[in-house]
Amino acid sequence: MTRMPPGCVLITGGAGFIGSTLVRQWLEHEPESIVNLDALTYAGLRESLGGVLGDPRHVLVAGDVADAALVGRVLAELRPRAILHLAAETHVDRSIDSPPQFARTNVLGTCTLLDQATRYWQRLAGSEREAFRLLLVSTDEVFGAAEAEARFTEHSPLAPNSPYAASKAAGEHFARAFGHTYGLPVITLNPTNNYGPRQSPEKLIPRLIVSAMRGQSLPIYGDGLQQRDWLHVEDCCAAIRTVLRCGTPGRRYLAGADNDLPNLRVAELVCDLVDELLGGGPRRRFIRHVADRPGHDRRYAVDSGPLRQLGWRPAISLENGLRSAVQWYAAHPGWVERAEAALQVAGGGSAAAAHRPA
Repeated sequence: MTRMPPGCVLITGGAGFIGSTLVRQWLEHEPESIVNLDALTYAGLRESLGGVLGDPRHVLVAGDVADAALVGRVLAELRPRAILHLAAETHVDRSIDSPPQFARTNVLGTCTLLDQATRYWQRLAGSEREAFRLLLVSTDEVFGAAEAEARFTEHSPLAPNSPYAASKAAGEHFARAFGHTYGLPVITLNPTNNYGPRQSPEKLIPRLIVSAMRGQSLPIYGDGLQQRDWLHVEDCCAAIRTVLRCGTPGRRYLAGADNDLPNLRVAELVCDLVDELLGGGPRRRFIRHVADRPGHDRRYAVDSGPLRQLGWRPAISLENGLRSAVQWYAAHPGWVERAEAALQVAGGGSAAAAHRPA
């Protein structure tokens, strides 16, 4: 294993959607090198890392966070000053089909990482021990559905409604317990729905973009009025860096852009942007309502005031973010084909699995 300079950071899931964006953003704006631990599943593609694979400040380690021996060896040999934990199974529909897989990665994997991180941290001394942080990236879905006009805060109780959300909430409970029992300096970040380049085409926005460009059906669950707050992935990664730099151990921070829109409206905006880019519209005619997902949460919304007090602000408007996403997917058909091939191998190529709202 390549030895990194002192002060590197460990990012788990760094070949995934948010992770690969974070790796790029970190190398551009931060001084430390990166150890990137990723299992390279269908959602973690080497192609998503592109040129950073050759960056001397980035080392990719193929492996599973549930592998205690591997995690312990990575920590002991590469000595990161912080861990950014993004590795997870993330898709609600897949969690409904296969809850145990989500429990293995999101609960056992997180617990294993916390255990190995605690053992590593306890061996540190002086300023190294004082400076160490573990940042757990979770989701707003752990809180369940928000009532009309209400917003979740850092003090909202966890009330997950899907197997995915339950697995993430369980990971949060373990993180809190490790902080309370052992003193591990853990911080939690709960972002809202992310979108942007290199997101798996099983997810709502890239699925809409790709299908609209091809003139294919755009299935929308139920009446399509489920509301989500859409946060551009670059803004989410800026939030991660801010919380790691300024956040208080033991606290939770929520990241949202106040872009609360129904899924149906998002589909209409994507159709209009694809029409604008490619012509041949109107693509809204391809929108189709299908049977709703079991237990589908109606609304998510968060109060990101405490995070904004640390100096973070979302910088990308939904209109500009969607337009740039449409342009990116249109310009990268090779990446789309590779991601779709990975989905097929993972069992995500069926008509029922083609639509992944949130």
